[in-house]
Amino acid sequence: MTMAKLKVDGREIEVPDHYTLLQACEEAGAEVPRFCFHERLSIAGNCRMCLVEVKGGPPKPAASCAMGVRDLRPGPNGEAPEVFTTTPMVKKAREGVMEFLLINHPLDCPICDQGGECDLQDQAMAYGVDSSRYKENKRAVEDKYIGPLVKTIMTRCIHCTRCVRFTTEVAGISELGLVGRGEDAEITTYLEQAMTSELQGNVIDLCPVGALTSRPYAYQARPWELTKTETIDVMDAVGSAIRVDTRGREVMRIMPRINEAVNEEWISDKTRFVWDGLRTQRLDRPYVRRDGRLQPASWQEAFAAVKAKVDATDPSRIGAIAGDLSAVEEMWAMKRLMAELGSAHIDCRQDGSINHPADGRASYIFNSTIAGIEDADALLIVGANPRFEASVLNARIRKRWRLGNFPVGVIGQNSDLRFDYTYLGAGTDTLSNIEGASQGFFDALKNAERPMIIVGQGVLKGENGSAILSSVAALAREIGAVTEGWNGFNVLQTAASRVGGLDIGFVPGEGGKTAAEMASGGVDLLFSMGADEIEIGEGPFVVYMGTHGDRGAHRADVILPCGAYTEKSGTYVNLEGRAQVASRAAFPPGEAREDWAVIRALSAVVGHTLPFDSLLELRREIYEAHGFMRSDAIVAADADAITKLADRAGQLASMTFASPIEDFYLTNPIARASKVMAECSQLAQGTKLEAAE
Repeated sequence: MTMAKLKVDGREIEVPDHYTLLQACEEAGAEVPRFCFHERLSIAGNCRMCLVEVKGGPPKPAASCAMGVRDLRPGPNGEAPEVFTTTPMVKKAREGVMEFLLINHPLDCPICDQGGECDLQDQAMAYGVDSSRYKENKRAVEDKYIGPLVKTIMTRCIHCTRCVRFTTEVAGISELGLVGRGEDAEITTYLEQAMTSELQGNVIDLCPVGALTSRPYAYQARPWELTKTETIDVMDAVGSAIRVDTRGREVMRIMPRINEAVNEEWISDKTRFVWDGLRTQRLDRPYVRRDGRLQPASWQEAFAAVKAKVDATDPSRIGAIAGDLSAVEEMWAMKRLMAELGSAHIDCRQDGSINHPADGRASYIFNSTIAGIEDADALLIVGANPRFEASVLNARIRKRWRLGNFPVGVIGQNSDLRFDYTYLGAGTDTLSNIEGASQGFFDALKNAERPMIIVGQGVLKGENGSAILSSVAALAREIGAVTEGWNGFNVLQTAASRVGGLDIGFVPGEGGKTAAEMASGGVDLLFSMGADEIEIGEGPFVVYMGTHGDRGAHRADVILPCGAYTEKSGTYVNLEGRAQVASRAAFPPGEAREDWAVIRALSAVVGHTLPFDSLLELRREIYEAHGFMRSDAIVAADADAITKLADRAGQLASMTFASPIEDFYLTNPIARASKVMAECSQLAQGTKLEAAE
């Protein structure tokens, strides 16, 4: 990286020569206002707020976002070029730009949802003047309907085009555009259709004014009323960094936090808008089934019913299944309790996945890491649809694809992934013979320096699952995806709890039954920890520990209400093996309690008291066994596991691959309780039907 020297307001600094003047000024500690510039989007240079004075340049201010450091000329005797951000010329220019921006801007601040977080408000205070010289009528623009998530009041729009650039460049679908010229220019969707991107909510954060705001959050709260908690998302296995804003006991909104290694600063719409599902259909007190009906009970009565069943059941007929939203802490506590009871029937893979810790950690995590996608130079996707299974990760693949020289091949469903790819085939026949499907792509994959394979959860289940995993491992070895310093073998997990569960060994012990076997009558007493994605047949007595009145609660004989992910402190290990601690933002409703505390109390009732009385003591146990969970650093998994898997590769039974996600918006009990998600789901289904016709 070549460096360049320059002076900013008299202070000499050295910056990489690809920096823009705006970035260089920020590096020097000078504040430069901007509306259109954004680090992750292309440069538009159209708001003109970031004007600075360049010494030796033309006698007019320059837009610092669109001028590079390498465009500057040194002084006559070779002195470092100079930039000024506080001279009278710059002050006058900024005041002029601000005055222009405010000519047509409505005085909506008292009723605008952006109030308190508005860039225009802040910069008008800092860089504007106290009056306007314009007396003409302000122009008005009709509001557009662009879907159930983003509310538009386009009269406020200042045409920074951040939203247009985001949808086109990051989300990968040109849904917003600028039509008209001059005074008639306006941002709109094509023929006022609803936006369809699963990342569209990010335009709310990008919009510097109140033109695009959150529709579900409209008129709910002001930013200064909210308590802000930094935590982790559990809607998929990516583990995006989020901020949960609460007022009292209620979650009012969810926003992204910047985490370069995981989600940059984007989150999916499911992550952002699922918060209304945290309020509805909640289990806020214990229930016991009497005379065929679930009836409210006290904790003592519920525990007594469980104890009676535990005492009457042989330990070899007791089992536990962990759901997709379980934190490591409660799985650890349940594993300990089942061991105390003398049962080996535990499973965290309710979808029937064949991932197993015995195959080594590298066999079930995303070894390249999410940031590592940017270093790859070829990609093969097997039986996965990353757009719906991990939307933010898909945006990272698209980011790499946009840089060019990145061949992508897909085996599985032929769907729109928001980037171009070579479609190789639908299933195992193609996987066994990629060369035959596309010689060109196979050569590109084999000749790549850092090739990458992503295998989806949808194909890693059933009898064929192990064979497919081994075949993909063998292919990874053949194309050189696993070398010194690079591991391109990746499993795309879809459940937030899965990697943590596999890490602590929440899988059937010796002679233990799998989740499917337990659900179909293999046990007499089943502890279901929010396992709502599995159909539990007749037979077992079900103790459901969960948050919502979903499928699992309807099947339950005893319900023990627990806290949702925003209501407890819990560790989640994301798909790349990064352990992150989610913080509690609110308290569970009514009599509901944190999951680990319920299991600890239950253990005392059934006569097998677990040896911890606080979350700290419980975590100490986990950290002693799994030290990596202390920090959010990634510990690279031993790549030998992939070689062992590859050695087991054999013949594949013929089958086609499908993604495990049928409806992106309704994948878990919280999402299914959300009115907003239901509306999005209906819209998406309607779009699918139109496309099919």
